[in-house]
Amino acid sequence: RRRRGRRVSGRFAGQVAFVSGGGTGIGLACARALVAGGARVLLAGRREAVLAEAAAALGPEAGFVVCDVTDDASVEAAVAAAGERLGPLRLAVNAAGTGNIGSVLNGPVAEFQALLDTNLTGVYRCLRAEARAMKAAGGGAIVNISSIAGALTHRWMSAYCASKAGVNMLTRCAADDLGEHGIRVNAVMPSLVPTDLTQVMVGNPQVTEEYLRRIPVGRLGTPEDVAALTAFLLSDEAAWISGQVIGVDGGHTIRQGPDLQPLFAQVLPVER
Repeated sequence: RRRRGRRVSGRFAGQVAFVSGGGTGIGLACARALVAGGARVLLAGRREAVLAEAAAALGPEAGFVVCDVTDDASVEAAVAAAGERLGPLRLAVNAAGTGNIGSVLNGPVAEFQALLDTNLTGVYRCLRAEARAMKAAGGGAIVNISSIAGALTHRWMSAYCASKAGVNMLTRCAADDLGEHGIRVNAVMPSLVPTDLTQVMVGNPQVTEEYLRRIPVGRLGTPEDVAALTAFLLSDEAAWISGQVIGVDGGHTIRQGPDLQPLFAQVLPVER
């Protein structure tokens, strides 16, 4: 295939991708893998300056759109922009997310709801808009970025765990709904990976030690580790894989979730 006067090669050649949370971390690493495979990618997120810098670093095949995944209209407009600017949407990664801490005893309901609105309902908003665009385009593939917290308990992280468990089941249900339209949906579950969101945790020796003693491979992950699996699941090499939730975690999910309560108790001295 040729684009702008040159031949384009790679497993995603000629395809258009949308990446929520694409300005940093795992989302950006996934976008980088997509561009390396020949795709045109639209990065979506809340911070325009961060998105602009990321898109510039990725090169001419990347653009960006400001998008808040907690707002229906914002998500619908962002996904529509991918089609309008780049062409029919075929690929998507839903990486936007956040976190909080607190015990179920005293954690405010408003904080629980706010986290779910981003991590779970936000994924649903994106997935729904992406699926509609892909149905019109004749099919596609979607990968949701979940977490080992969707499968393993994390003390004082109940809201986060519940949100990711919801993403896992949403992935399976969406795959069931959308298969007849030629749309595959999968999810990946990373363990601890250095990103902007996890910087406080990765920078704390107690936290990293707690994770490492539960990871058989004996190291933390990288955004590129997660992006490699995500890119495979989006590619034609995974054409018969749908509805799967796969750990990319150094084996973490065969053991236990981390117990970070002693650290959290220093931040929230009153149990929350």
